[in-house]
Amino acid sequence: MSPQAPPAAPARPAVEVTPTGHRRTGGRRAVEEPEPAGTPGRAVPSGVVLLTDRRVARRPLVEVVEAAVGGGVRWVVLREKDLPPAARRALAVELRAVLAEVDGTLIVAGPDPLGGGAVHLPAAGPYPPPAAGLVGRSCHDAGELARLSTEDYVTLSPVFPTSTKPGYGPPLHPDGLRELTGCSPVPVLALGGIEHPEQVRACVAAGATGVAVLGAVMRAGDPGEVAAALTAAAHRSTGRTPTATTEGAP
Repeated sequence: MSPQAPPAAPARPAVEVTPTGHRRTGGRRAVEEPEPAGTPGRAVPSGVVLLTDRRVARRPLVEVVEAAVGGGVRWVVLREKDLPPAARRALAVELRAVLAEVDGTLIVAGPDPLGGGAVHLPAAGPYPPPAAGLVGRSCHDAGELARLSTEDYVTLSPVFPTSTKPGYGPPLHPDGLRELTGCSPVPVLALGGIEHPEQVRACVAAGATGVAVLGAVMRAGDPGEVAAALTAAAHRSTGRTPTATTEGAP
């Protein structure tokens, strides 16, 4: 009598990696878990990343972010450092709810993620960066890039003259961006004065994985339309499939 075969192991549920670098297991309603820190292939910001500034926004900040998300933005950096801690944390909760509908990610400027798992740090520090699921750093030259350790991505700025910080620079322009991108150990987002699709294309051609924008969207009469145009340019430049939902986006 031949021995019985051991029972088959239960099938493991399929694992889907969402556009924001999360793992979704067992169907649409399953809980999403962030990829472990340091995992190869973990998602970092790309496309168009929106930096917030309620002081220059032409609409309430949450409305601007909602419109930008409708235009395809999936990464938002919450600044607003002048808010009282409780108000800033409450704003983070609101923005995360907006982004959660599209598998987006909120990154918080500063070392405190405000209950999340992603932070963006200034060039001045702290060093080494705090432990977090995703860590970005603002950089401006090769010396600051050389200080990087466990950061996941950087912004390089200013690429173009910027009305948000007039006189800040000198601008890198695409040639300077290309030079610094070539010596960066992590993916680069171009930042500063990016307002038009042709600027997005120039930054991606210089080696950036995407662009970070503030004034172009915050000051726009129709932030969703602007976000859609910039996002489409970024996706076409990188060969990605557009995620914008705004009707009539180029």
